Amino acid sequence: MPAVDELVDVALFGNRFLTERAPSETFPEGGMAATDAMRLLGEDLALEGDPQRNLGTFVTTRMEPEAQRIIAENLHRNFIDHAEYPVSAEIEQRCVRMLADLFYAPGRTTGCSTQGSSEAIMLGALSLKWKWRERRQAANLSIDRRNLVFGGDVHVVWEKFCRYFDVEPRIVPLAEGKYTIGPEDVEPHIDENTIGVVAVLGTTFTGHKDDVVGIDKLLRDVRKERDLDIPIHVNGASGGFVWPILYPDSKWDFRLEQVRSINVSGHKYGLVYSGVGWLVFREETDLAQDLVFYENYLGETDATFTLNFSTGAAMVLAQYYNFVRLGRQGYTYVMETMQKNAHALADNLVGSGRFEVIGSDLEQLPLVAFRLAGKHAYDESDIARQLAPSAAGWCRRTRSRPTRSG
Repeated sequence: MPAVDELVDVALFGNRFLTERAPSETFPEGGMAATDAMRLLGEDLALEGDPQRNLGTFVTTRMEPEAQRIIAENLHRNFIDHAEYPVSAEIEQRCVRMLADLFYAPGRTTGCSTQGSSEAIMLGALSLKWKWRERRQAANLSIDRRNLVFGGDVHVVWEKFCRYFDVEPRIVPLAEGKYTIGPEDVEPHIDENTIGVVAVLGTTFTGHKDDVVGIDKLLRDVRKERDLDIPIHVNGASGGFVWPILYPDSKWDFRLEQVRSINVSGHKYGLVYSGVGWLVFREETDLAQDLVFYENYLGETDATFTLNFSTGAAMVLAQYYNFVRLGRQGYTYVMETMQKNAHALADNLVGSGRFEVIGSDLEQLPLVAFRLAGKHAYDESDIARQLAPSAAGWCRRTRSRPTRSG
């Protein structure tokens, strides 16, 4: 046992929670000094990884001091209270209109901010389901069975949606060397009960996109030949800010007729801290009106179709800050710089002779997806653990799912 004076020295050097247990099991009877509370949290968080060294994340880990000030000064602003904070609501809609312009919406549209792409996906998929229900009811057809088609390259939230909202998931499996889906994969799975097809723009496995152009052509042909209007929702969580900048001539957005809704994460390549996402519809009529609630909140009636109510306005304001601070030229500089860094890393990995880079000659997020070349006594997960503790979770113990470095 250390001497009492040694314990005192430790406590003075750090804080008293180095020598006594921190509150964790029961609600504390009394409080503590603000400095003690701050130090307690600081000691705990010191055990975590440094976000700026996290090679396994798409999420933004740095913003300018001015943006951080905007966030800090608006954490107390409740976004849902449009009567009290109408400017925050207007700024949200400015962002929606700017995104609609970026995605080539043909005319007047609608959309909203969300807590991230997961909420945006839930809302977009619900709209697909209820628009399908409207069409079926108008034709006096059954609405008992419905399905949603997507590839194995999607985020798990799509399977969550299907489970939570009673939709059959029709998942196109991936295979070694095939990390995205196209029309030939989709066609066998669609029928009159298909509420929509999901196309991914920037997969979490390799950063590539599904063949949205091919899927769009397939569904236009199906509409003509079988009188089935099956829409596409583009999951642009990662790629929605990348493709308009790095690949402006690549069509994946509202320039394609069957693309009816798009989600994008502001907290990924939108360059905002977690968590803010966006959902944008092609036209106002693509939003199922059953999703819209008119609620009287503190004296003013507002229309809302988000899953959440009370939420801070700070990240919405931070997104608008980025839009007006950077503009298209600023976003282009950031994306091109990241792409150059990715290419430099890819060249070095290939040059080592130890790794194979996946699909660097294709349209891709500014990242490097790679796997080991040849057979070894270790695998990609072992490599990832050497890079950073937080990166290991992105590796898969299979040679068909490559390691990714952001």
